[in-house]
Amino acid sequence: MHRHSYKGRKFGRETDQRLALTRGLMCSLIKYQSITTTLARAKEIRRMMEKLITMAKKGDLHHRRLVIARLNDLEAATLLVDVIAPQIKRNSGYLRIERAGYRRGDNSEMGTISFVDNISLEVAEKPEKTKETTKKEAK
Repeated sequence: MHRHSYKGRKFGRETDQRLALTRGLMCSLIKYQSITTTLARAKEIRRMMEKLITMAKKGDLHHRRLVIARLNDLEAATLLVDVIAPQIKRNSGYLRIERAGYRRGDNSEMGTISFVDNISLEVAEKPEKTKETTKKEAK
């Protein structure tokens, strides 16, 4: 038998479990900027996250809603679209995978996935315009 034109890894899980696993890993990567997981999972997450970051860089409402739907976590999606994506100056290759040795229990190969660019999670506060300041500016 052949395995032509089958994309993605199955991880020995059913579809809903695999989707939950990948969403959780992607949300953790967004929140913590770097995670250590098995090398196979890191490679699979990179495929999906690269596409999500490209969507988030566009930043319009449609792509924001697509990112929210893919992640299923509003906090992580907002962080990606509003904070992380504007700081990325690349067109592709946003993530890096480094090998991190072998896991002690089952000798599985581990990898650390992180963003290539240095990204700060602090949001620059914009001074909000109040009614009084807009009236003063109009005069």
